[in-house]
Amino acid sequence: MSARLLWVDDEIDLLRPHCLFLEKRGYDITTASNGNDAVELCRTHRFDLVLLDENMPGLSGLETLAAVKEVQPDVPVVMVTKNEAEDLMDQAIGAQIADYLLKPVNPMQILMALKKNIHRHEIVQEQTESGYRREFAQLALDMDAAGDAAAWVELYKRLVHWELQLAAGADGAMADLLRDQKEEANAAFAKFVKANYADWVADADAPARPTLSPDVLRRAVFPRLAAGRRVVLLVLDNFSLRPVARARAGTRGRFRRGGAGLFLHPCPPPRNMRATRSLPA
Repeated sequence: MSARLLWVDDEIDLLRPHCLFLEKRGYDITTASNGNDAVELCRTHRFDLVLLDENMPGLSGLETLAAVKEVQPDVPVVMVTKNEAEDLMDQAIGAQIADYLLKPVNPMQILMALKKNIHRHEIVQEQTESGYRREFAQLALDMDAAGDAAAWVELYKRLVHWELQLAAGADGAMADLLRDQKEEANAAFAKFVKANYADWVADADAPARPTLSPDVLRRAVFPRLAAGRRVVLLVLDNFSLRPVARARAGTRGRFRRGGAGLFLHPCPPPRNMRATRSLPA
């Protein structure tokens, strides 16, 4: 991990050991001993984060913060202060500081602040990719063992979960690995549907029959209407679980989603693992 930092403190010479600690970890440190110099540096250089002393002679920390934000509005600023006064913190937060540290600070506190405010996405992505690598083998085993529609539905949910988690920035190799595993699942699921579809169609009430698209009204909508509940049924063509997972966040708190869960909509000849979700109110 590396980033370009600006550290502003009127006692910056005393903080040289802290700077060396960060430089050894790949950070590029630029220092300033007063607010005016800090603002000028921000005019000519781009920084990933600013460490800013609150109590400095001349231009104060809060004044420097305001001036820095005029030049680089998006740069995160971590305020370093001895003062825990509530009104000061209110002013600093109102001026959009990203975080604050109380003096005396140690190098590990600073490193944690950098990880929190600069590297959060990278760390989350690394942990996500590590999680998928750990589950890859188990997904393959569960794919081989899936003997009914419920097992395939749960497997599909897990694959879509990792697809959404990795969508933000997985490296090429990890994205290829997930895509290959989904294609393998599609092929295996198609064989499962082909082996069972005739039995499902022959008996609509068979215990082994999963919820198919023709069953949605009978199983999920009509019972709710019969119970006097208001129902909103959205019918959207080619609406698979991935966009549904994103849409759920937008409907949270507005609708009470029913328990219909996923249903299968095989399209002959069955080639793709495809599931859709109804959203009754």
